[in-house]
Amino acid sequence: MTQSQIVDPASVKSRIFQLNRPVYLIENAGIPQVSADCPDLFHDVHDREPIPIIPTEDRRAQSAYAPAFELRNLGDAGFCDDYGLTYPYLVGAMANGITSSRMTEAIGKSGMLAFFGSAGLSPHEIEGVIDYLSARLSKRPYGFNLIHSPDEPQLEARTVDLYLRKDVRLVSASAYLNITRSLARYRIQNIHRDEKGRIVAPNRIIAKVSRAEVAAYFFSPPPDRLLQNLVAHGEITSEQAQLASQIPMAQDLTAEADSGGHTDNRPALALLPTIIALRDRMQAKYNYSQPLRVGIAGGIATPIAAGAGFAMGAAYILTGSVNQACVEAGTSETVRQMLAETKQADVTMAPAADMFEMGVKVQVLKRGTMFAMRGTKLYEIYRKYDSVNRIPTTERDMIEKKIFHRSFDEVWRQTSRYFQERDVSRIHKAEKNPKYKMALIFRWYLGQASHWANRGEASRKIDYQIWCGPAMGAFNEWTRGSFLEKAENRDVVTVAMNLLYGAGLTQRLQLIRSQGVQLPPEMRRIKPLPISEIKKRIA
Repeated sequence: MTQSQIVDPASVKSRIFQLNRPVYLIENAGIPQVSADCPDLFHDVHDREPIPIIPTEDRRAQSAYAPAFELRNLGDAGFCDDYGLTYPYLVGAMANGITSSRMTEAIGKSGMLAFFGSAGLSPHEIEGVIDYLSARLSKRPYGFNLIHSPDEPQLEARTVDLYLRKDVRLVSASAYLNITRSLARYRIQNIHRDEKGRIVAPNRIIAKVSRAEVAAYFFSPPPDRLLQNLVAHGEITSEQAQLASQIPMAQDLTAEADSGGHTDNRPALALLPTIIALRDRMQAKYNYSQPLRVGIAGGIATPIAAGAGFAMGAAYILTGSVNQACVEAGTSETVRQMLAETKQADVTMAPAADMFEMGVKVQVLKRGTMFAMRGTKLYEIYRKYDSVNRIPTTERDMIEKKIFHRSFDEVWRQTSRYFQERDVSRIHKAEKNPKYKMALIFRWYLGQASHWANRGEASRKIDYQIWCGPAMGAFNEWTRGSFLEKAENRDVVTVAMNLLYGAGLTQRLQLIRSQGVQLPPEMRRIKPLPISEIKKRIA
């Protein structure tokens, strides 16, 4: 036995788990073995003396080689280069600042990309965060959310105005059903050719979609009718419209599977291959100079899930629910603790505040809160009656006393004050349309429920609206018994690096398995590690 030999299983596992070093395994005469030194691939690797580590019987000789591995190569290296990233890892925008400035900053400084959760905030509030992040992150990567607001197109337009004025160059477009004028205006503002004749669009969009038909809109150039409208209003030139017809609305698109918040509950195993196939068709159709790319989101909460996403061809992964339980999240300690105790079955669908009348739903936590049940009750009543005056007295009393904790009249006064500042036309519409007024009154509860949760208002805990997908339960199960089990130990960078490192290990272990060498379960088990330990294994 030589000095370079590794004998005990713990040491062998340690070597396999060092992604920055190659590993060579031999299973000979029924005995799996490992060489402590990287073999010379130009010579006969079997000349080296193998070390028996796991006695087994009745197996043929097998060998497996796994090269050193860089985490940036999990996904599309070009994606990392284009956005200035070290790792192909994104943190999705969670509304009302849950993806906070602190979280966005921490991720950006660690070589990854986060989108500040600007949905639900006023342009004035967003502007303060833009100033903060531009000063803190400078040229490091970060972005902002741009959410489709079918009921408030003026708000969407004002948000785009702000992003253009403040030179926000990257947005995450979410909840879109088609391409809006404001979204197209953002994408093509200041489009031009550089000194080499290449088309340059300074503003980039990473779209988040759950349906192939919507993905097709983003992988296509801006609609001609919108381009002509922008030209007619003097917002772009005819030359810019011609350039815009040669680029996609979004070069990069996230296939969002079963996620928290807005979701179509699509299974990732079905959705991602469909969107990748669409990408290939759209690239062939338009022959873009820059290749289209697809990432994956929804259910990314464990190393195996992250590794599976990359193995299926994702250019990057995007996480959401797991970050809401991190200390940087813009929510309350109570919510973080509730999320840390969540199991996979503890989620359900509930009416969405921003698209209430359309019947759109969001995925939320049901354990420890009655929000989903009460929100559904409000939607049923909305569908049944034409105005609040038509609601039977018993139903009205129940809503006012048990759900609102105040009268309809008081809720309407608060709602009116809110829209006096935000969009006074909504008040005028409600005065003419009793059913629309009822919708705004009910939406007061749906909107306030998320604010109660973020602020941690103890008296309204039973009404907390907490956006959450089944990924949260999967993460909690994986971290059980580790230092990440407790909510106070979860920081967003540690979570991200564990998922990335675990994804790399998953691919290495699968590579070894595919070459015929079977490792026992204890050698395949991936547990959470502190960042300092992960860095030793990937540096």
